[in-house]
Amino acid sequence: MTIRKYGLLTILIYVICYFSPALFPTITSALWATIVFYLGGALLLAWLYHISQTTLAFESKPKPWKTIIIWGVAGIFLAIFVQNIASQIEVSVLGEASSSQNTNTILSFIKSNYLFILAVSVGGPILEEFVFRRALIGLLETKIPLWFAVIVSSLVFAVIHDDGHILLYTALGLVFSMLYIKTGRIWTSIISHVGMNTLVVVVSLFMT
Repeated sequence: MTIRKYGLLTILIYVICYFSPALFPTITSALWATIVFYLGGALLLAWLYHISQTTLAFESKPKPWKTIIIWGVAGIFLAIFVQNIASQIEVSVLGEASSSQNTNTILSFIKSNYLFILAVSVGGPILEEFVFRRALIGLLETKIPLWFAVIVSSLVFAVIHDDGHILLYTALGLVFSMLYIKTGRIWTSIISHVGMNTLVVVVSLFMT
């Protein structure tokens, strides 16, 4: 499978998983659909990645699994640190609200169906890493320099969240991209992204 075919198929699966829950008539059914589509989509993209046999230039010499795990766990705290710095800049310099409507909505959904935390903390991050890091960077780096591909994919990652916090999500996208490229394995950024989302959601639930 070519990198182009892999990337486009990955994006297509993501689009289907992302928008399909909106077709369900009630909030309850939409929440269950989100759980199923996000977790199912994550498994499907992991399988597609496994069988695709595509290797990007910076994946040619991947780090060992011990290093992947260490950087993945360290990346959780690095992402949270960068998130806090970006949030402070948005509030103090750009005049953005400190609260996130996206996060507040997610927390309300979780309180309606606690299994929704699986979609937010596991399925969603895995989908996003395969799409915005593996697929999008893979497609772009064949046309533009890697550093530019990273910036573009991070900006798209920020825009798709549709939360107004462009700087915050772009910064997170850059962190996850750095972890991915540094180790040569997408699983590094997946560990960090899943860990960060899980930690943020759990702490937020206890604080509300």
